[in-house]
Amino acid sequence: MPECPELHLAGRYINEACGGLVFEGGVQRSAVGRGPEVPFSSEAYKVTAASRGKELRLTLEPLGPGPSQALVFRFGMSGSFRLCEAASPPRHAHLRFFTRESPPRALCFVDPRRFGSWRLGEAWQPDRGPCVLLEYPAFRDNVLSNLEDKAFDKPVCEALLNQKYFNGIGNYLRAEILYRAKIPPFEKARTVLEALKHREQNSSLTLSKKLKLKRDNPDLLELCHTVPMEVVAADKNLFDPSDSDNYAAFKNWLQCYLVPGMSTLRDRNNRTIWFQGEPGPMAPKGQKSHKKHAHLKADPEAPTPT
Repeated sequence: MPECPELHLAGRYINEACGGLVFEGGVQRSAVGRGPEVPFSSEAYKVTAASRGKELRLTLEPLGPGPSQALVFRFGMSGSFRLCEAASPPRHAHLRFFTRESPPRALCFVDPRRFGSWRLGEAWQPDRGPCVLLEYPAFRDNVLSNLEDKAFDKPVCEALLNQKYFNGIGNYLRAEILYRAKIPPFEKARTVLEALKHREQNSSLTLSKKLKLKRDNPDLLELCHTVPMEVVAADKNLFDPSDSDNYAAFKNWLQCYLVPGMSTLRDRNNRTIWFQGEPGPMAPKGQKSHKKHAHLKADPEAPTPT
């Protein structure tokens, strides 16, 4: 499933691929796209993109008179953008923006599983917190200032999927973050975060002790920023849309998610969490963790290649 690195890289791809292009005409929508018709048409306009957490905003800006139009996308399980020949669009292209070239090309929102959607307007979804990737200080403060929220009564693996506090984190990132933090996935979220807050506020610790604590007990919130940044920094190897081997490179980067030898359990939202070691005190009753071996079947929640 696309998470904040994929949304950020999609925005980068759009800005780089479309930066020198002029688009024209209206926006074509497929009959089964999960979003409204786009009431926009222009003789000449440019397309730019920006991301925030698990959302991407596309702005259509006329080069002459006329109002601009913004759309905010959620990618669902398999959404992506692709620039291709207008005469040969990819399957499952649910929105198409046409260039003023001969022959024309089309920027397409492609979504085979059709869980992705878009809405008109430039506003981000109001119940999402600051982006873990691009708004790290605000993200960190939003979490540590609201630890009394009942969202933190849940296991940490479930709290990490709460977009009110962890905007941009999804299934593969939470597994990688908890693995590197050496935290059992079913430890209570508040227990983990209050210990982190206490450590941060403890003025009696010397710098060397703080560094040792950080080395022995990695900062969970910092990892929520740095692990996605690794994906972004390695985008040419992991998520280049023209690279047919990008999924293999992505799997080589993973340390926990989909890795043979790791254990799995279903959380209370029926999402699979991958982990190593003990699951923690809040593990669902009646389940046994399963070790994954070398010959894995395809995971239905695995990220889909671009």
